[in-house]
Amino acid sequence: MSTMLPEPIIKIEGLHFHYNPESEYPIHALKGIDLEVYPGDYLVIVGHNGSGKSTLAKNLNVLLRPTEGDVQVKGLNTRDPAHTLIIRSSVGMVFQIPDNQIVATIVEQDVAFGPENLGVPEDELQERVEWALGVVDMLEHRNRPPHRLSAGQKQRVAIAGVMAMKPEVLVLDEATAMLDPEGRRAVLTAVRQLNQEGVTVIAITHFMHEAAEGNRVLVMEAGKI
Repeated sequence: MSTMLPEPIIKIEGLHFHYNPESEYPIHALKGIDLEVYPGDYLVIVGHNGSGKSTLAKNLNVLLRPTEGDVQVKGLNTRDPAHTLIIRSSVGMVFQIPDNQIVATIVEQDVAFGPENLGVPEDELQERVEWALGVVDMLEHRNRPPHRLSAGQKQRVAIAGVMAMKPEVLVLDEATAMLDPEGRRAVLTAVRQLNQEGVTVIAITHFMHEAAEGNRVLVMEAGKI
């Protein structure tokens, strides 16, 4: 009896991406990427600066669109503007610098911001905020202003803000790069727990011990896998 592989949650075919494609010196950042990511994966992406890791990540939730090729999330093509919102609610991104993602003056308001924009009703909104802050162990800081938090705490708030939107895929773009070892451990623990609960994780990192967390590791160089 053959075991059927599940459908990939993300399927990338022949993905090329150029920055400034119309200019005299376009930058060919991605050169024919083919990749399938399956539900429940913990995929780690490593590679030098400039290898295309972040460009790839931004193509996963329509922050960028392919110059050539296709990116599909749950069967929806990122090229179709009608799919943008549903793709962005399926794929949550956490970046390297949490300050760029924190929008409110109180922690719990910040975590509520994303799901509120998705139209989550008030009673469920409160539940999601509690749950997400609990996952990253930041409940006791819910009423604090984010600018009073440490870098590691801010990053955990940024992750909670994304998790409160209940994405099926969590993309971490160097999300632990600015943290001290303790902050890094706390974030990794939270991410590992989410993955065990069924969230698909795609983590871009420079740290090899973080790469060991994944069930798959992908190395990028010069825009290719």
